[in-house]
Amino acid sequence: MAGRFLSIFKPIGRILPEIKVPERKVKFNEKLFWTALVLIVYLVMTQIPLYGITSQAGNEFNALRVIFASNRGTLMELGIGPIVTAGLILQLLSGSSIIDCDMSKPEDRGLFTIASKVFSIVLTGVQGGAYILSGMYGNDLGTAAVVIFFQLIAAGIIVMLLDELVQKGWGLGSGISLFIMAGVAQQILWQSFSPSNGLFVGALQQLITNNMTIVDWIVGAGVYPSLIGLIATIGAFLVIIYLNGIRIELPMSYAGYKGFRSKYPIKLLYVSNLPVIFASALFANVYFFSQLFWSTQGRPAPGTNLLVDIFGSYSVNGTNITPHGGLSHYVTAPQSLQAVGADPIRAFIYLGILIVFCAVFSLIWLEVGGLGPSTVAQQLMDSGMQIPGYRRSSKPIETMLKRYIPVVTVLGGIIVALVAGICDFLGVFGSGVGILLSVGIIYQYYELLMRERAAEMYPAFRRILGE
Repeated sequence: MAGRFLSIFKPIGRILPEIKVPERKVKFNEKLFWTALVLIVYLVMTQIPLYGITSQAGNEFNALRVIFASNRGTLMELGIGPIVTAGLILQLLSGSSIIDCDMSKPEDRGLFTIASKVFSIVLTGVQGGAYILSGMYGNDLGTAAVVIFFQLIAAGIIVMLLDELVQKGWGLGSGISLFIMAGVAQQILWQSFSPSNGLFVGALQQLITNNMTIVDWIVGAGVYPSLIGLIATIGAFLVIIYLNGIRIELPMSYAGYKGFRSKYPIKLLYVSNLPVIFASALFANVYFFSQLFWSTQGRPAPGTNLLVDIFGSYSVNGTNITPHGGLSHYVTAPQSLQAVGADPIRAFIYLGILIVFCAVFSLIWLEVGGLGPSTVAQQLMDSGMQIPGYRRSSKPIETMLKRYIPVVTVLGGIIVALVAGICDFLGVFGSGVGILLSVGIIYQYYELLMRERAAEMYPAFRRILGE
């Protein structure tokens, strides 16, 4: 039954748009060109407003928009959200063996890709419809609602193809990673130098004209970023870079080469930033659908509808809609020290929920992602490695890995949750999750660029790198 699930998507694959795998070796400079072109198209889409919207763009939920590389009121309204959500759902279904998919088989990989595309388009439609029904673009849209809906669908397909273009070998790395990194960089620069509310342009102008005190400039006031936020942003980058370098190195040896020793590293952030991505994606969906429920119930005042009060009630200030109570209120981080001081209970509850979910998601991904001690032990055995002084078997390796991997996994999940939450409380530019992701992505791109450059200069390395 599980195998037949993916086969359902086979006929649909014939009509889906697709980027072909290059039939020749794409040169390094050409990959740079296509990567830059994809990035430019993305940045242009973040500035093109949706045709037909009747309300101006607000800034609600900007912290989680960074994760999805989205921009309010533009073609990139949904960003990479549907693609990431579709991929996560299918990965969890596949990893938990609910659906049968052997990634070593080209046919299964192809069907999995087709299923991911279909789910992405469906989720784009669902989220786009939810945005329209929630009244985010104004009420009584009429036929404009259809126009907005198809714009979101078309933009979602374009983003999907841009990501596929990069991943299939025309570019470098992943389009999704590229968009997230660009979105974070864009937000940090805008918060630092924006004429309207930037720290060194907008806020400094307010300070010079005596419309803001030096304390407000340091701590932050209203829409203006703070000097503390800038310092915290720099500090967050340094702390996360340091955390990425912490690891435990286990002694290993090669069975085929006596006397040749090696080490197997277990990083402190063993499952990387995935737990905080999962948690943030869950929080985002709670926010979106609670807002939709609030809107469809007629936007009742707090205390007049029990279900709305449980899931989330909102307050409207001009074009901004912000969570006022309920579950959505407690899964949204306070974005400044003033907000934390005004409602410390909310801050502690948010941080507690984030820590719990990150720890749980870390353990889930440990098995789903094939990172558990037994799986890793078997991989090390297959590659010819063993523990010095022990007979060649996966059992001693598994026993040793069980001492470290589960502990490091939970500890890493808690640490990324604390870093992301505290960074948000300090008002960092680009959000705590955004900085966590961008550091990891920059490191990955650095390794990829060095590898590609070495392979370009020394073609013999391609055989060593498995290309």
